[in-house]
Amino acid sequence: MAFNGTWKVERNENYDKFMEQMGINIMKRKLAEHDNLKITIEQTGDKFHIKESSTFRTKDIDFTLGVQFDYSLADGTEVSGTWEMEGDMLKGKFTRKDNSKVLTTTRALVGGELVQTYNYEGVDAKRVFKKQ
Repeated sequence: MAFNGTWKVERNENYDKFMEQMGINIMKRKLAEHDNLKITIEQTGDKFHIKESSTFRTKDIDFTLGVQFDYSLADGTEVSGTWEMEGDMLKGKFTRKDNSKVLTTTRALVGGELVQTYNYEGVDAKRVFKKQ
């Protein structure tokens, strides 16, 4: 499976503005910009096991494509949603539990990098990961 492996964040684009739109305070935003996030992805068919490890936390996430699940973002924001596979791209749609607003995200392999995009309330951001 193409996404399998360990990926370390290399650069961010507009991530601070995205986090600000999400309502994350400036201290947490500054810390998150340098979180050294590492994602390990193990895909078996339509099931995924993801381990996120950063300066702040380590979290294991298990989900099945198309099946709704609950997730807590690094800042504590609770969301519920699903991941779907569209071609070679993972697309996630998550609804915040506190205000019912929608966060969308994608994961795709572009030129050997894992590119994760985010959109919340009209603000787009991107994080680019290199395979370890």
